[in-house]
Amino acid sequence: MNDAPPVNNFIRQIVAADNASGRHGGRVATRFPPEPNGYLHLGHAKSICLNFGIAAENTGTCNLRFDDTNPGKEDPEFVEAIKADVRWLGFDWASLRHASDYFEVFHLGAVKLIRLGLAYVDDLSADEVRAYRGTLTQAGRDSPFRDRSVAENLGLFAAMRAGEFADGSRTLRARIDMGSGNINLRDPAIYRIRKVPHQNTGDAWPIYPMYDYAHCVSDAVEGITHSLCTLEFEDHRPLYDWFLEKLDLPNDPSLTQPLRDAGLWSQPSKPQQIEFARGNLDYTVMSKRKLLELVTDKLVDGWDDPRMPTLSGVRRRGFTPRAIRTFWERAGVSKQNSVIEYGVLENCVREDLDARAPRRMAVLDPLKLVITNVPEDHAEMLTFSNHPKDESFGTRAVPFSRELWIEREDFMEAPVKGFHRLVPGGEVRLRGVGIVKCDEVVKDAGGAISGLRCTLDPQTRQGMEGANRKVKGTIHWVGAHHAIEAEVRLYDRLFDVADPDDDSDGKTYRDHLNPDSRRVVRGFLEPSLRDAAPEQHFQFERLGYFVADRHDHSHARPVFNRAVTLRDAWSQKGR
Repeated sequence: MNDAPPVNNFIRQIVAADNASGRHGGRVATRFPPEPNGYLHLGHAKSICLNFGIAAENTGTCNLRFDDTNPGKEDPEFVEAIKADVRWLGFDWASLRHASDYFEVFHLGAVKLIRLGLAYVDDLSADEVRAYRGTLTQAGRDSPFRDRSVAENLGLFAAMRAGEFADGSRTLRARIDMGSGNINLRDPAIYRIRKVPHQNTGDAWPIYPMYDYAHCVSDAVEGITHSLCTLEFEDHRPLYDWFLEKLDLPNDPSLTQPLRDAGLWSQPSKPQQIEFARGNLDYTVMSKRKLLELVTDKLVDGWDDPRMPTLSGVRRRGFTPRAIRTFWERAGVSKQNSVIEYGVLENCVREDLDARAPRRMAVLDPLKLVITNVPEDHAEMLTFSNHPKDESFGTRAVPFSRELWIEREDFMEAPVKGFHRLVPGGEVRLRGVGIVKCDEVVKDAGGAISGLRCTLDPQTRQGMEGANRKVKGTIHWVGAHHAIEAEVRLYDRLFDVADPDDDSDGKTYRDHLNPDSRRVVRGFLEPSLRDAAPEQHFQFERLGYFVADRHDHSHARPVFNRAVTLRDAWSQKGR
């Protein structure tokens, strides 16, 4: 299956119109700007696909930029994980940047705003700032420090930069309009004091820029043309544009001299911010805080637990980059928030793996079947196609002998109506072998079924005149003496309700953890799976799509994870 063909959307239309008009000089430059304070999740994948995709479609560039302006919450582990996830999804960046690359530019820009009378140092506490800001229906009030002179503000800001004030004691604020109907324009903070070491700059800076300021300046100095962000930033766009207008970076080379000195020079642009709806899925939580709680409280086995919606989690689960890219292309891009069914993503995984995963036989709940009319020392190699729809996958040899494992659910002592597999006295076709009849049910001392004794109709074997004799059921098997034993992890959705964040019933997302989201069984697999490489996918016939675990799987200790079942069991349950 190829990636879904591009679907026209409002962002593609805007970019096409800009190219046609010559806006931005016909260039397209985007960026993906994650904060390195956690692992990326499926929602981030939408932004990754959009930003890198729009750039590629227009022969443009896309930077990976780490928004590392919040030291203390950021970690080099997250940086490396983000880079790995972006590459795993199939993308690479034109340039790797950090917001911290531009700390000198941010500082020069702040000084310029002070000199223009457009920024001031405020002594109000955070609580006082909130009280002065007003509400959606009530205008804000001017800070008593709003009318400080340019000289005083320059001196105080220099003292902030020198580390002379305590954390939180002062902020630098933009001087815009405390009466604005848009609260984001009511003198927002530009800098705050935080005496916290930074992973890239160490103790060089006791002050750090706020996101709304740093983000637009970073876009401009990187020459970004289209700044694609999620819908919650729509109300921030007037502030984004205000900073760009007042700083006028393309026409003020003094602000960008540090970029030339550091070898990071790009021709500054005046980017346009365009907002789109987030990617939301049911049966998940996407909050970084909640995902971190799941990890730190050991409710999951880590950021790459295959039940997590993180990209490292779904990768380990066995989801494929192609399926994720296809899913977000099909989901589309709009201005309307919506929740997409998780089953749609799982179907994209099924489609991709149906085309690309070789077939193998495995038994996960084994029941011994002995073919009594086959000699005890019988050993035979049967030839099976690796893929029923694609001859290029070739064939493999599977050992067949007297004793086999079959799935326990393929036998029913007291069959219900419509059961077409093995029953006492009944017949079923063994995949690739022939038709067997159940002659005897063997039970242990406690009365539990421990095995079946059957006879094989030799005339139904391949090449014999009865090979096409019809029976209603066909089941798979593995040879008991040749099968390899493996750990098989059966993963399912982490939550058992569609909206785990709904607390209207007084419950939290923790109360909705699915107790059946992970089961571990010892399975018997055909011996060719011993050579499976980590992250190699297979369809276990009649059972689902599986992947060799990327960390734990080895030749000596095979470990397979179920990516998805063959069919959507959740929709069949009416959930």
